Amino acid sequence: MGMNRDKYVAYVSTYTMGDKHGIKIYDVDMQSGRFMEKDQVEITNSSYVTISKSKKYLYSITDFGVEAYTILKDGGLALINYAPINGMRGCYLSTDYEDKYLFVAGYHDGKLTVLRLEENGAIGSITDEIYLRGLGSAGERNFRPHVNCARMTHDNKYLLVVDQGMDHVNVYRLDSFTGTLKIADVVRGDIESSPRHIKISKNGRFIYIVNEIACNVTVYTYEERDGNPYFERIQTIATAETSKKDYGSSASALTISDDYEYLLSSTAGENTVIVYKVNQESGLLEKEFCLPISGEYPKDAALFPDNRHLVSLNHSSNTMTFFKVDMEKKVMMMSAPEIHVTRPNCITFYKVEG
Repeated sequence: MGMNRDKYVAYVSTYTMGDKHGIKIYDVDMQSGRFMEKDQVEITNSSYVTISKSKKYLYSITDFGVEAYTILKDGGLALINYAPINGMRGCYLSTDYEDKYLFVAGYHDGKLTVLRLEENGAIGSITDEIYLRGLGSAGERNFRPHVNCARMTHDNKYLLVVDQGMDHVNVYRLDSFTGTLKIADVVRGDIESSPRHIKISKNGRFIYIVNEIACNVTVYTYEERDGNPYFERIQTIATAETSKKDYGSSASALTISDDYEYLLSSTAGENTVIVYKVNQESGLLEKEFCLPISGEYPKDAALFPDNRHLVSLNHSSNTMTFFKVDMEKKVMMMSAPEIHVTRPNCITFYKVEG
């Protein structure tokens, strides 16, 4: 046939304002770049979802805790269990590369929670809790710890924990037997840069950090020498045409394409999305295009798995907007009617069987 017949669903997490269904499931039409609503899942205030490295389970933030789901053959979700995180609602979660642990970042209480994962995907007990401490420089936000993201390096040795309030990333060594963390390094960002999310290159050697207030992405090399992590900044590249002062702009999403060839960020205020080409050798980013997303506050945005379309989740205008992407011509054009979805937070694509 020659045509790509891979089938995908998309999971979209939302805040629940009068609607009990915090996760929407869509069938993805890869050819036309459209979504068709397939199902929805009853969960309160799903701030973020992640899929296990085994691709068998989906984990979601909910009020005061986390929920685990089995991913069914058709992409549907079946609840396994709920586990409390002994804190306020988290804003981000991820697993390690062996699916032994779940890491939950707490923006509101500046707390990082580690929970054990069972063989069947269920969430077990808390193995570590870290309250980040300290005060950053004074400024527009109250400068106290805000944990915005936590993800493992690809070698599964270190957990990178973004502290947005303190403008740095704490690097913890994970004890994979006990599920406890020990501080190993601190990657300091620029003052008032406000780091938000992290992505990692395919080979694991480059770390990308999007900075909300600075409206840029900083690129670091990562290597381990004599059992210690080393990071060196090699690039800083803007996410927006304008500075925060002009539009009250703030960078939001950071996603990497399925093939790791492109990195994407969105900027609220200016309401644009920027796509960078990733140099696999040097790790450096090169801007492909930066264009408007036809919505307000693009909280998350992602390329479809074949890089031919793009979707933007517009948190303030309660829409998802869709674009056809032409990487050769470095443009994108609106390609399908927008879909109404209340307070969308994040999106993840999943390849289904048959």
